This record gives sequence, structure tokens and C-alpha cells, in this order.
Amino acid sequence: MKLAIVGTGYVGLVTGVCFAETGNHVICVDVNQDKIDKLKNGELPIYEPGLDVILERNIQHKRIEFTLNLKEAIEKSDIIFLALPTPPGEDGSADLSYILNVAEELGKIIKTYKVVVDKSTVPVGTAELVHQQIAKNISCDFDVVSNPEFLREGVAVEDFMKPDRVVIGTSSERAKRLIEELYEPFVRQGNPIYFMDERSAEMTKYAANSYLAMRITFMNEMANLCEKAGANVDMVRKGMGSDNRIGKRFLFSGIGYGGSCFPKDVQALAKTAADFKYDFQILKSVMEVNHQQKFILANKIKNHFKNLENHTIALWGLAFKPNTDDIREAPSLYIIEELLKAGAKISAYDPAANAHIKQLFGNKINIVDQPYDALKDASALAILTEWNEFRTPDFDIIKASLKQPIIFDGRNVFEPKQMKQLGFVYHSIGRTAVV
Repeated sequence: MKLAIVGTGYVGLVTGVCFAETGNHVICVDVNQDKIDKLKNGELPIYEPGLDVILERNIQHKRIEFTLNLKEAIEKSDIIFLALPTPPGEDGSADLSYILNVAEELGKIIKTYKVVVDKSTVPVGTAELVHQQIAKNISCDFDVVSNPEFLREGVAVEDFMKPDRVVIGTSSERAKRLIEELYEPFVRQGNPIYFMDERSAEMTKYAANSYLAMRITFMNEMANLCEKAGANVDMVRKGMGSDNRIGKRFLFSGIGYGGSCFPKDVQALAKTAADFKYDFQILKSVMEVNHQQKFILANKIKNHFKNLENHTIALWGLAFKPNTDDIREAPSLYIIEELLKAGAKISAYDPAANAHIKQLFGNKINIVDQPYDALKDASALAILTEWNEFRTPDFDIIKASLKQPIIFDGRNVFEPKQMKQLGFVYHSIGRTAVV
């Protein structure tokens, strides 16, 4: 099939590259000349394991190309995916201006039947708005389909190539047949394609992400209670997760969720509820608790040292989760600001996100290229992201490098008993502090 992907951000790139991998011809469109030039050379603007290899292969086989020319891409394609940003406004609403502006342009370009697919995460009713914008300037038949993405950063290629399910919102049999044919190679093992109306498809994405955010937030509340009650949240998690009505995933406590999806989608669903005059109380609590949770570790550090003005705190992990360079709404941003405000100096390391943090904070903090370099002259180590390389470090080097053997573990990477045996003062989330 011939596809156009409008927008080469995270979703657009993964979508385009993975569709090319199954033999489709894909044209990716963007307005950023520098980004397009780099992509033509196989350079990715994002960090996503495995995506670079597939991109290079499909460039070589001429199954994917990159352009600034929207008109040419649309004219050569049968299905057009809109993978454009929908940033949150101050009231939590999704900004649809990028999508609707492109939709208006599509109406001027399209001369034969096309399927336009909303791949971006958009609020209920967006497919209808996109249809209206295109219809202003068009004289031929077309369909607008909602196809929300369910990609997890760090494993997005696997998620796309082997999806748990594909959700398609359309009332058109013609569009349904085309989209079903397009996705058939990805569901050969029997995973379902769910066809539904457009509004239900749009709501499904927000419902899924908000529910997962709620699970994480519930466990963070449980962790805070466990600390006060003398219980161990890890044991509670295992006991809960073994119940097949609950399951094991998204039950890990920590320092709050971040990234580009959960915060934005929870806010957007809450705004949708408000627009329909429904008081979605659970979502309000989720947002409030998650905001507070991002300060938990900084408060533990401040309470331990009392005065941080003569202390350097080493940070391991800056991205909002492992296997990504994404720092959007990352807990690290809140913790860094709070520690700086308290007078601390910061030395930090992340396997992928260093450049983004450096761009944001400049010389306010010290960014290093190796994890142990962050420990030099530091009074304590704080772990903010659970990268695998942090799970089995050389504790002798950590102990020798720190001024004091103190670890604040925001992701419960280590076991308290082991830390005590190794002689560390150890603070974690939802588990009794080991001194």
C-alpha cells in the first residue's frame, strides 16, 4: 500500500518505519528541514531501541522516504496518517490546531478517494472536526478514521509489530476494508482488530492510559501508607499482583509517572469530562497525588541532611523511564528544581537523556558521561530512573566515591537487606528505611 505519514515525531516515525517493514511504500512529511535531512541519512531524532536498524534497512530498500512536500506525498498515497502533536493547553485540553490546519490543507490537495487516519491522541469528536475541515475544500469522497496508538516508549517497535490489539474507529465499510488489509500482517497470531465508532475509538486511548496512570498512583499511595504502617510495598505488590483479577503490571511504586502520554492524556480526559459537565473525581485525585509524589524523594533527601547548601547529590537516571531519552514531565525535573532551590549542587548521569537535561538546565547542574563520575565529592546517590545498568553496579566503587554511603532509591532498584549488609544508609519508596 502507499502511505503518507504527516508528522515525524515519536508516533509518526515508529508508525512509518514499521509500516515500511511490512512492504508498504511510506512517505513521511515534516516541516523541519534539518530533521528531514537527517532522516534521509538514517539519523533518528529520538532514542528508541531497534528503530534505527529498521529505518536503515527500509531506506536501503527504498520503501520509506522523507519530504517537506505535503502535496506530493498526499497525491502519491492512498492512506494518510496524521501523527501530529496535540500539546495540552493550560486547562488540560488538547491543542488540535496542528491537526485541523493540516486537515484544511488536505481538502485542497485530495482529488481522488483517500482514507485520512487520526493517529495522534485526540479528544472525542476530533474525527468529525477533521472531516469538517477537509470537506470545506474537497469535491471527491474520503473517509476519516480514528486509529489510536498504544506504543510504550522503549519497546515501541515491538508494540507496533506485535500489538495486543488494534483499535479502529470508522463507520465506513470501504475504509474498514483498507485499514484491515493494512494491519493484517501485524495480527497474524490472532490478536484482535477492534472496529468501533470513531468516538469510542478516541475515548479508548484516553481510558486505557488514564486507568494505567490510576494503577500507578494507587500503588504510590499504598507505598506512602506502607512506610507509615511499617509494611513493605514490594510484598503488598506481589500479593496483589498474583490475583488474576488484578494482574502484575503497572503495580510498581516510585516517584510518579511522567512522559508524553500519561500526564497529557489524564488531563485531557478530565477536561473532556468537564466539557460534558461530569465530575470525574478519580482523575482529579490521580493528578494531585502524582504531582505530590514527584517531590517524595527530594523531601527524603532534605529531611535527612536538614541543610543541603554544602552538599552535592549524585543523580542516576533523568529520563521519565528506562530505554528512552524522553524527559517530558519526568520526576527528575521536579527533583532537580527542588534540590537546587534547597541549595544543593547536582551531578547527574543518564544513558540517553543527558543532552536534553543539559539543554534545559545548562550550567546549573553538572552532567557527566559515566555513572561513577557523578559520585565524585557527592554526599549521596539518588536513583530516579530504573535503567538496567543501575541494577548491579559496583557497590565498592559507589561506597568509595561517595563522601557518605547514602542511597536514596526512587525506583526500589535495590533490596534493603542487601544495602544494610553492604553498610549503606538506604532510603526507598514504601519500605522501611535502613540505617
